[in-house]
Amino acid sequence: MYNNYYQKYTGYNQQYIRPRIFGGAIKTIIIANLAIYLIMTLFGAERFFLYYFGLIPRFVWGRGFIWQLFSYMFIHGSFGHIFMNMFVLWMFGSEIENAWGKKKFYNYYFLTGVGSGIMTLLFSLNSTIPVVGASGAIYAILVAFAMMYPNRLIYFYFLIPIKAKYFVLIMGIITFFSSFTQGSGGISHLTHLGGIIIGYLYLTWRGPVFKIRFKIPHITIKNPFSNFIHKVDKDIKPPDIDIHGTEQTMREELDRLLDKINKSSYEKLSEIERQNLTLIGKYFADKDKMKN
Repeated sequence: MYNNYYQKYTGYNQQYIRPRIFGGAIKTIIIANLAIYLIMTLFGAERFFLYYFGLIPRFVWGRGFIWQLFSYMFIHGSFGHIFMNMFVLWMFGSEIENAWGKKKFYNYYFLTGVGSGIMTLLFSLNSTIPVVGASGAIYAILVAFAMMYPNRLIYFYFLIPIKAKYFVLIMGIITFFSSFTQGSGGISHLTHLGGIIIGYLYLTWRGPVFKIRFKIPHITIKNPFSNFIHKVDKDIKPPDIDIHGTEQTMREELDRLLDKINKSSYEKLSEIERQNLTLIGKYFADKDKMKN
């Protein structure tokens, strides 16, 4: 399943896997966005693409331009706009795709992107200002990363280390207050907020692995939908790894497995989880031997 996304290496007498620079759905999405941006720029067709393929709420319901709810994700207003979106998609999306697979990643990306467009449409029905960019889906990717790897450190502005769950919480608060004004250059903060909300609700309803708690001193904000987790769609499961990714990923998986054993028992582990526990344990044991 993972052959399209990983390359294998050997070290410490142990096979491990790391993601390629680009692969799978991420590669396809980035190429499609860059190709459309180049066509717009080289042929001077920005106005044409904005009019027919940007999201113009009044045109969607007034003229039947329903395709704009999908096509706006591939239109960007500047090089800086497309660069940041594609950079964040690669940085945070790669590990998510590795865990979910190509099909589930596509489903999540386009569902949240279209959903963000619908939310923008509903709150600005008479607007004729084009909304463009993949930012709604990108913010949903950030939410998914924070819910899957809440304690992973992110360097805010490349300087300040902050845990992923707090980073997304801060971005959500900023986006919420910014959503009351329309962004410049066709970038709508309301669309960003839509990506955050839809991504969170989708993941909360469809998989117990994404149950998250933001812990602040003396305050615990629990998942408000935890009572409905029994309605989970089994298609999205905890990311069963075969010791791929970074050492930090393996340590997080090891902690998760040990917690599960402590809460229930070893017998409750799936066959893949037992294999992962053995392989990860052997990896760190061999590494310690090499150090000694």
